[in-house]
Amino acid sequence: MIPVHGNLRGRVAVITGGSGVLCSEMARELARQGMKVAIISLNKDKGQRVVDSIVSSGGEAMAISANVLEKQSLIVAREEILTQFGGVDLLINGAGGNHPDAITVTEESVQEVEGKTFFDLEEQGFTNVFSLNFTGTFLACQVFGQELLKAQAPSIINISSMSGFTPLTKIPAYSAAKASINNFTEWLAVHFAQAGLRVNAIAPGFFITTQNKDLLVDEKGEYTNRSKKILAATPMKKFGEPEQLLGALLFLADEAYSSFVTGTTIPVDGGFNAYSGV
Repeated sequence: MIPVHGNLRGRVAVITGGSGVLCSEMARELARQGMKVAIISLNKDKGQRVVDSIVSSGGEAMAISANVLEKQSLIVAREEILTQFGGVDLLINGAGGNHPDAITVTEESVQEVEGKTFFDLEEQGFTNVFSLNFTGTFLACQVFGQELLKAQAPSIINISSMSGFTPLTKIPAYSAAKASINNFTEWLAVHFAQAGLRVNAIAPGFFITTQNKDLLVDEKGEYTNRSKKILAATPMKKFGEPEQLLGALLFLADEAYSSFVTGTTIPVDGGFNAYSGV
């Protein structure tokens, strides 16, 4: 088990998309470390289920429904968090995902997954996915950044992706958005460096989640051709487990370990990003 970082106890973490597979694991770990956790999700019931699991384990958490693409919605959420927890020390921008409207197909993959040819992609579908992943992060940083600057050792952790380094086939909007996250992380880190607000990102490799399951596992529960390509390009030859993100999370969250680290994007990917294929 990961050691407890006593330095984090009593602090407040805000996690957008906190009800998802990866971010809910982060939420539970931060609560185990003694942080008060505010989970923001579009569906409050899903967030509440994570909160219930935290509370049942002795942690402190709250669930809030908000849309990361609506600034006023985030402002209302911020005020609820301040009322209950009194401040914000850590922001994790985990809200994101993909959608069939922004997925392309190739001749060889038509039978494998829903999607359209590049020329059939509609602007709205592309824009929706890009905005959810990038604009939602931008707005959350704006809304919660003002409170973070009041904290003693504030930190923002954005959630990137392998596609932020090299675009993956079939998901152009998602890949473009995650590349933007990497760039924005660097920009924001420089912007707030002298104010003491550190900004970093974690780029998960390949983890099977609710959002990508149909791309990676077929109806029989077997790996798709896409999964086999991923595993062939991952030196560790396996998909990641959500708990394998937690070491990087705590390293970046706790300034006792990373006080001079800002503007970085850390891959947690089993070697995928380092592998040339040769």
